[in-house]
Amino acid sequence: MKSRYKIFAIDDEPSVLLIIQHYFKGKFEVNVFNKPADAVATMHEGNLPDIIICDLNMPEISGTEFVELIRSSGFFSAIPLIVLSATDSSEKKIDILNLGADDFMVKPFNPKELEARINSILRRTGKPSFQTLNG
Repeated sequence: MKSRYKIFAIDDEPSVLLIIQHYFKGKFEVNVFNKPADAVATMHEGNLPDIIICDLNMPEISGTEFVELIRSSGFFSAIPLIVLSATDSSEKKIDILNLGADDFMVKPFNPKELEARINSILRRTGKPSFQTLNG
């Protein structure tokens, strides 16, 4: 059984990627990307994450377009996806969740809450949480 789950974090803000990388590095294998296209290219190479965390407002491919791309892909559609955004519009959250995101968190975020949400998604997908794997 795999003991470390793989997170892909996608954000054009280096500080957010640093927080995610620093907080989760002892618990998960964390790959960070400044652009959604780089994450998609890595996934096309067969390097698939157990969960994706992505920003909503990014250059080139928006978070909305990224969610649509992942959910419409036969290869990637089952990968859980958490969207992070400075946008706290209820309407935008509803839109993103209806497009297929598994969760939505508003920035600034508490890494402990993000971890709890990741573990909740892993439980729902039938994967043991980090705590279960490492006692």
